[in-house]
Parts: sequence; C-alpha cells; structure tokens
Amino acid sequence: MPRFGPRTAAVPALATAAALLLCSCSAGAGAGAGAGGTPQDGTVGSGQRLTATVGTAQDSQGPAPAVPGARSGGTIKVANLDDYSHLDPQKIYAGEGYSTSLLWGRQLTQYQVVDGKPKLVGDLATDTGRPSDGGRTWTYRLKEGIAWEDGRPITSEHVKYGIERTFAPGFELGPTYWPEWLTGSEDRSAAVRKYGGPRDGGLDAIQTPDARTVVLHFPEPQSDVPFMAAQSSSSPVRKDKDTGTGYDVRPFATGPYRIVEHKQNRSLTLERNPHWKAATDPIRHQYADRFEFTFGKKVLNTAQEVFNGRGDGANTLTTKGQVPPELYTQADRDPRKKRLVVSGSQGAYTNDLYIKNSRVTDPEVRKAIHYLFPREQARQVLGGPRVGDFATTLSSPAVVGWKKYDLYPVAPTGDLAKAKEHLARAKHKVTTLTYAYESDAPENDRLARVLVDAFAKAGIKLVVKPMDKAAFTNQVFRGPAPYDLWMSTNSVDWPTPATLLPDSYHSKLDALSNSIRYSNPEVDGELERIATVGDARQKAEQLIDLEQKVMKDVPVVPFLYTSVSQFRGENIGGAAIHPIYGAIAAADLYLKKQ
Repeated sequence: MPRFGPRTAAVPALATAAALLLCSCSAGAGAGAGAGGTPQDGTVGSGQRLTATVGTAQDSQGPAPAVPGARSGGTIKVANLDDYSHLDPQKIYAGEGYSTSLLWGRQLTQYQVVDGKPKLVGDLATDTGRPSDGGRTWTYRLKEGIAWEDGRPITSEHVKYGIERTFAPGFELGPTYWPEWLTGSEDRSAAVRKYGGPRDGGLDAIQTPDARTVVLHFPEPQSDVPFMAAQSSSSPVRKDKDTGTGYDVRPFATGPYRIVEHKQNRSLTLERNPHWKAATDPIRHQYADRFEFTFGKKVLNTAQEVFNGRGDGANTLTTKGQVPPELYTQADRDPRKKRLVVSGSQGAYTNDLYIKNSRVTDPEVRKAIHYLFPREQARQVLGGPRVGDFATTLSSPAVVGWKKYDLYPVAPTGDLAKAKEHLARAKHKVTTLTYAYESDAPENDRLARVLVDAFAKAGIKLVVKPMDKAAFTNQVFRGPAPYDLWMSTNSVDWPTPATLLPDSYHSKLDALSNSIRYSNPEVDGELERIATVGDARQKAEQLIDLEQKVMKDVPVVPFLYTSVSQFRGENIGGAAIHPIYGAIAAADLYLKKQ
C-alpha cells in the first residue's frame, strides 16, 4: 500500500529491534500450555496476549521443540470454506495464510512458539540478522543442509531473487517494505521506478558474496529488518521454478511438506518433503504423512461433523473458520465438545468502530459516538466474551511497548447522558448517520440492529447499508463513499508499533491506507520526526505515546482485542492458536491414533 514514507532511522541504531524485544515481557497471561513446545489441546484464555522476544543463534538451531505426546503418521484433513487467494510467497499477506504456508515454505527468520510464547529466531538463517553501518546494512548467513523439495541446496541467490520479485508487476498487493526500504522510496510506486524487478537484472542493494551469505544494503538505517525477514515475501524462490502466475497455485517447497496437487477452490494435498531436515528447522514438525485441504463446505456443516465425530470429523479441523454462533452454547455445555474448541488471541488484532473523519468532522460528535456505542450488546450478538476482550486503546496488548490507557471511560453498555452532553456541544446538530457493513454473516445484521437502537436513543437515525464483501472493500475503503461508520479490524505487520500509526494515520496517505481520512498536522509532524529516531526502543515508546494524542481526537471507537475460537477433531493433537498469526498452527499438528 502507498505510504507517506519509509520507516527509517537517521541515527546509528545501537538498540536494534532485537535488543528491543529481548527486554520485552508478556502483555498478558493465560493457561492451557503443556510442559513442552506447544499448548496442548484445549482452550487458551482470550486474555493471553503475549509480545514476542528475539532469540539467539543457539535458539535458531533445529530441531523444533517436540510437541508433548506427538506421534508420526496418518492424514490430517483441513476443511476451509475458501481456497487461498495466494500461495506465491511474495503475494501472501494474511495471518492465517502466513501460518499455514509454514508447512511448505521457509523464510530468513520466523517465530518459534514454545508454551504459547513467540520468539523470533533464524529460520533459513543462522540468526535473526546482524546489523552494521548504523543499521544500514544487514547480513544473513544461511544454514548448511537446507534444501528444496528436489534436494538442491537453497542459496543466497534464491533469497535475493525472491526479494527482487516483490518489485515486479503483479506483486502490488503484497508487503511493500522491501521495495521501499531497499530503494529509500516513500512508496512502492516510487520504488519500482528505480527498479522493476528481475526483468531489470539483479538489484545492487542485495549482495550475495557466496552461496550462503545475503547482504542487504539500505539507504537509511532500518531497525525492523528481522521482522520483515519473517514475512512470507522473504522466502527464497528459484528462478528455474518461477512459473509466473502458476507459482501462485503451486510454489516449490522448502518446508516439511510439498504440494502434490492443488485443484483451485476444491482441494490442496501435501505430502512429506523428503529433503527437509528437522535438524535445520527450529519452527516446524513433520508428524503427519499428509495434509488434505478441502474447500467449499460451509463452516457450520464442518463443525457439526467435527463435534459429533461423524465421517472424517475426528481427523478434521479448520484453520480459517471459527465455531459458528449456532454451536457456541452447545459447545459450552458439553464437556467433550468444549475440548474440541481451540481458542486464543488473534495476534495483535483489534476490532474498532471506524468513523470517517472527513464526514464526521466535529470531535464532539465523535465523542458522542464513543459514548453511544453499546459494547456489551455488540459483543453479545457477535458471540459473547469468546470473540475478545473490551479494548480502550488503539493498539493491542500484543504489541511491544504497549501501554494501557482509557481516555474517555465508559461502561460497556454505553452512557446515553454523556453522549447527549457532547451532541449538545456540537457546532451542527446531527440527526442522521450512515453505517456500512458486510452482509455475509447473520451476526453482522444483528449488530446493525443493535447500533440502530442505540443511536435512536440519542435522536440519531442510523441508516444501515448492507453490502457484499467486494462492494464493501471497493466503496468503503477505496473511494469517497457516503458512509460515516463501519466496523473493521486493525493490526500491525509484526509485533512492534512501527507499522500502525505511520501506515494509517498520516494525512498524506491514500484512502486505502488512511480509510477514515484522519488528519492532524501535529500528528503528521510527530510521525515524520519519529521516523528519524534511530534507537528502536525509543522509537517504539514514542509511537505508543503518540497513540494517545491521536486517540484524543476519537478517530475510531476501540471495541475489542480480538480472539478466535476454532475447532479440531477428537483425534487431532497439538492444536493451538499461533500467538502471532491468530490461527491454528498447522505445523504443530499430529494424529493421536492412526
């Protein structure tokens, strides 16, 4: 997405991102973890929102810590409603997609999860990266023994080519950090004018002095490189296997499994990759013989099969769907079914009521909306406490440096008297507002009715505009649509505050990035100043502090620190929500019985 400017640091970065996270601590606590590498079957409290730490070179060695009780063999079945929009690693840009692609793909760095706690470690690389030249240069050394699915070694040239692909046409919707950072450009459009991808030859900013060394050169210091190196777009790609659009259907594997068949919108089948070596991998396991994904079946039907143990239900799970609201009560009341629910924090996501600031310009009206919003009732129609904890901040407790604040305290049921006070102070009387929402789920219709009733009590007619997902994205986010309010989720691209305010709240950002059209010249100036801060710890602290200045304007109404409740069959072991990616971590799964 276009951004105002690259995330740079103009002062030598003695406290890099690694140093920042080594001193971080848990932002929450929870139960449900086993004694070994992964929480065992059962739920993890929705309040468990853990920030990541950064591991050492020793932590980056394989094999991954064993999942307690894990066994080898068998076929795990994954039933999701929709196929993946992208399997090409340079195009994947969604948490569950990142998580599941770990079955067949590896990156320079990645998150190792032990007892539910995430730690950034070297994946293909021997560590999380070594900075020099004040953070302008980062060097990665690849491990020995890492190979493609055909047994050929993974080399530094393959990593270089993979990153170079992010500049090419067709990769616009993936992460844009590599193009921006490596060329010192304010957005991807400017970056690709300087380098257009592999068609322009090699990019001089990435050097490969030997087959195992990758050196990244940036015009300005960059402290968050270790986190960008964990994103799927940092995966190696072999030029001789790059089939263009075909690579989006079947990428060549570096992980413990390889794709043997992909019938789009129908099925995806994985088998063990014989050339993956556990000794090189501190992240993944290779317990099952096969993974069989099917697409198209409604989540409710899949959940009923799983909870009742019908057909293949015992060996089936979902990595995308959640427990349908129709089955919440049933699952809560039946201890056996309750054990099949896998719950946890949805990474660093928050769910907020968005206010289009360019339409609702009076802060007094926005404050009134804050007090009118019936959080308790809204959460109840969406599924109750299992969908998340009430939020008072813009960022999630899972973000490093997060601080709790509550600028405008309000009861979960709302405060009608306070709302009327602020409406009375407004310069122009408000009688009508519009609320847009995706009409693909009945709970969204119920939420709209709750909001209509709440606003009516203050004398405001809320006109609701249900629309399908494509129309919602195009009309609400991409253009000057006449909608005042909508619900949306928000997150960071990795668990630091570096990608929240800079990518969403600068007034010069386009509508796709700054969808609420927030504009505050003082905030713009602070964002531009903080972009030059070289110490990663100070930068994070200042962004978190600036967040409170933003929230004084009430650009959005915080609602939930979101949680997920997925489900797994009785015979599926090792199921837990990935604390960074917010979905069941497929790479830890096994079958209890063959």
